[in-house]
Amino acid sequence: MRSARSRIYLLLVGFFVSSAAGAQGSVPQQGPVLQKVPENVILVKGAWSSASDNVTPLPEGGKVSTDSYNSPYFGLTLPLPAGWIQKYEGPPPSDSGYYVLAQLRPADPTPGQGGGRPRDHARGTLLIAAQDMFFTTTHATGPLELINYTRDHLQADYRIERPPSNITIAGRDFVRFGYVSPVAGLHWTFFATQIRCHVVEFIFTSADTQLLENLARNLGGLKSQPEIDASEPVCIKGYASAENILERVDPVFSERKYNQVPVRVIIDREGKVKHIHFLSAFPTQSQAISAALSQWRFKPYLRNGQPVEVETGMLFGHVPQGAL
Repeated sequence: MRSARSRIYLLLVGFFVSSAAGAQGSVPQQGPVLQKVPENVILVKGAWSSASDNVTPLPEGGKVSTDSYNSPYFGLTLPLPAGWIQKYEGPPPSDSGYYVLAQLRPADPTPGQGGGRPRDHARGTLLIAAQDMFFTTTHATGPLELINYTRDHLQADYRIERPPSNITIAGRDFVRFGYVSPVAGLHWTFFATQIRCHVVEFIFTSADTQLLENLARNLGGLKSQPEIDASEPVCIKGYASAENILERVDPVFSERKYNQVPVRVIIDREGKVKHIHFLSAFPTQSQAISAALSQWRFKPYLRNGQPVEVETGMLFGHVPQGAL
């Protein structure tokens, strides 16, 4: 889990260098027009997330407004602490299904109003993240196992302050966990819950333990859909198995790539693929896989004798041994 979280922050930054006219006033040679990189933007080339339509909510599709974080996919609305903002959006999902959904912190003070920056001990951060349990490399099946994995892989100089324990917030079951880095003087508090085969985590960090408690209480304002929502597809890991596939066409790739391609699909009541979500794929890969999946047919999944939609995951491309 730690390796996936570390890799998600390692991005390839593109730099654009434009040619200047000669120092002696010579006429510059004509060439390609180069565009200036926008400020506060990180450019990443390569595999990316995409979807077959722009209507179906996606896990990474949550938005931060002036006063709340809202995720239609997860059915969550969290009021933000007063004065907190998101300065930068997170990177795309990793190929092991780890999402940075939102990165929040107190806004910098306006010059001339209160002067200077807030004292370090009064500052903190909130990371809202999600781990897709279809593609996790930890073999965890839920929040407690994922939190236990984090606990068991802490650095040697970290100290556990609060062992994993169960707690109910906004009618949902959460696991709470806390640890500290005595050297850095920083404390972490985790709250994790399971939604649609994802473990969603709210991770607070600060050097001020009282601020952490205040932030944890703010989580009490979370608004959430019921844990079982009849309007959502049934989430089933491994549903795309031989016994459930009636018709299958393998994708034909135009070029060889060596990445794994994690794909979430929603299968309708008739067994057809109605929605495709690529967590990480090159455009040529997503095109080939979409063309193939449009021809797949599954056995309709029955719940109480009635066909219902199913959400499941598949891996294409370079699939690691033992995956799924």
